[in-house]
Amino acid sequence: MSLESRIENAIRDVIDFPKPGIVFKDITPIMQDPQLCSDICDRLAEDYKNRGVEAIAGVESRGFLFGLPVAMKMGVPFILIRKKGKLPYKTISYKYDLEYGSAEIEMHTDAVSPGSNVLIHDDLLATGGTAVAAAELIKQASGKVAGFSFLVELEFLNGKEKLLPYSNEILSLVNY
Repeated sequence: MSLESRIENAIRDVIDFPKPGIVFKDITPIMQDPQLCSDICDRLAEDYKNRGVEAIAGVESRGFLFGLPVAMKMGVPFILIRKKGKLPYKTISYKYDLEYGSAEIEMHTDAVSPGSNVLIHDDLLATGGTAVAAAELIKQASGKVAGFSFLVELEFLNGKEKLLPYSNEILSLVNY
């Protein structure tokens, strides 16, 4: 069975979460399968190993789940992008709109080396707002967006279109 099929089989749909009318794609069952987790990390590292990635930025919190192990496999630094107020050192921030509200994310001011190519990783691409915000933080720090990686993409929300101004390198392992 393909990696994509194994991921699809593991993802659980949760109806009306976090609000009525939403079908939430729950990746937590993937965490119950260590081999699947390992295979996902191998695949992401393999797909980006020859693309000049010099760091991986993971978006809180599910972007940390695979972002850090992939960075370790690739031998590159991992950058934390967190919700406002969660990082202890000097930060830069970016405020943006979500499907159901607004949010603000931050990154340490010294997290990105100027000119470095940073892959942005998160679990899910929906409308693209969070990924765009992460890309804006990388740009504020004088870094370059090497690409984006996601476990899941909700294609019907057209989030990928918002990412194209930052990079054409957009990988989603499973698309709905």
